[in-house]
Amino acid sequence: MCKVLKLSRSGDSAWLKRKISPRTQENEILSQQIQQIHQGSRQTYGSPRIPASLVANGFQVGRQRVVRLMATLGINARPQRQFKVTTDSKDHRLNKV
Repeated sequence: MCKVLKLSRSGDSAWLKRKISPRTQENEILSQQIQQIHQGSRQTYGSPRIPASLVANGFQVGRQRVVRLMATLGINARPQRQFKVTTDSKDHRLNKV
């Protein structure tokens, strides 16, 4: 397989033995936190609110990083319902003079 990918055998074995980077470890922790916050908000929190919650919990994270992690997790905020008028305020039967 190393020949097909044009890699050295020593480089391949070094890659297999390499530890997970600190950034990747932190992203895994953040991903778990993002999922918890999203579920706790009944899936209404999106990319503006989740970073604010993470910062309040002591994490140092930016909005774009949260957007990227949410995209990899397939998390989207549920849209707000549109306001629907159910009564006619110009109904003359109700406006008695």
